[in-house]
Amino acid sequence: MNQQPLRVLQILGGLGMGGAETWLMELLRHWSASGAVQLDFLLTGGQCERFDRRAMQLGARLHYLPYRRQQLARFALALRRLLRQGRYDALHDHADYAAGWHLALAAGLLPAVRVVHVHNPRLHIEVNYAISPLRRLTAAGGKLLVQRLASHVCGTSAAILPLYGFHGGQVRGPQVAAVHCGFALDRLHAPRAADRRRVLAEFGWPADTLLALHAGRLDQVLACPHPRNHKNTWLVLTIARLAARREPRFRLLLAGDGPSRSALQQVVQTWGLADRLRLIGIREDLPRLMRAADALLFPSAQEGLGMVAVEAQAAGLPVLASQAVPAEAIVVPHLYEALPLTAAPELWALRLLALLQRPRPDLPTGRALVAASPFNLSRSARKLEAIYGSGRAAAASRLAPVATPPRPEVRDGSRGSG
Repeated sequence: MNQQPLRVLQILGGLGMGGAETWLMELLRHWSASGAVQLDFLLTGGQCERFDRRAMQLGARLHYLPYRRQQLARFALALRRLLRQGRYDALHDHADYAAGWHLALAAGLLPAVRVVHVHNPRLHIEVNYAISPLRRLTAAGGKLLVQRLASHVCGTSAAILPLYGFHGGQVRGPQVAAVHCGFALDRLHAPRAADRRRVLAEFGWPADTLLALHAGRLDQVLACPHPRNHKNTWLVLTIARLAARREPRFRLLLAGDGPSRSALQQVVQTWGLADRLRLIGIREDLPRLMRAADALLFPSAQEGLGMVAVEAQAAGLPVLASQAVPAEAIVVPHLYEALPLTAAPELWALRLLALLQRPRPDLPTGRALVAASPFNLSRSARKLEAIYGSGRAAAASRLAPVATPPRPEVRDGSRGSG
């Protein structure tokens, strides 16, 4: 008899166009085909976002439940009702320290497996929780509750876990481990020449263009370092401006969005580079842009992992990143170069121009390295399946009948005596 799929409730703010959300959609598509896991989503932002319709088409149930201080009682009642009715094998919460409060509000109805997943760089926490003493107290309490109530704490990289204060090897407390966000390799593999021609034609650029790509949320219009600038958008544009001055063929595509987009666009126009440095918003064809580009520029001030850098390597795209990006993102070493954030923007521009003009290396070798890495979606899915199924496995072992040892053979005492 086939085993029923594992039922898992995912808790996150919303299904927008972020790294964790994209990963969850890939997992949902994978499990919709395999039938191993049934996902439902509790969306604490309370509103519909980019991937919602697609998630429902793939069989997920979406529950919109705003998580606000003024609505905690309502949130707790609805969460408890959902857990009571859903009969979940696992709960997987992506809200860092706030996950501890979610677990506390559902005490008594929690499934055996309770995963808290941290994705964002530490700068994200410092910004969100340093606003007021109450926020700092909330963070401290949430962290303590995670340590007491979670069965597993996972990080998008091993490097990020100590930054949140979670360490493995404890006698008590949750199991702590990295669970990398995997992706389907096939969507990154297609003939490069055709994609490059189409992308260059879309933006009206010549065939000999040296094309750099950057993807990420747009930060504030502030010179780094600054807690809100972990993607370092200002540094990206500064490097691109210097590269454009040196090389007439240089162009940059900056994919991503944020409240500062219009202000950044105005800066680029003031520089007279609006045609050469394009802010193109959120794009769902990022794999196509990766195949068209000559290098990825990724000078982040801090990263949970930096999935776009790993995807670029899978697409055969050379990467110029900062040393602040966790070393776990280096999967294809001959496609990856890192500079310290202390390096002058002029040096960044020179290294970027050199990378743009380097011949593209052998693609099959890079593909094989990524396929064998934890970023392969099937490997990522199997690791989660083992975590989600650990509660069932433990319950089965407790219910298994204890083997009765064979009774010793009783012999006639008169035989062999005297």
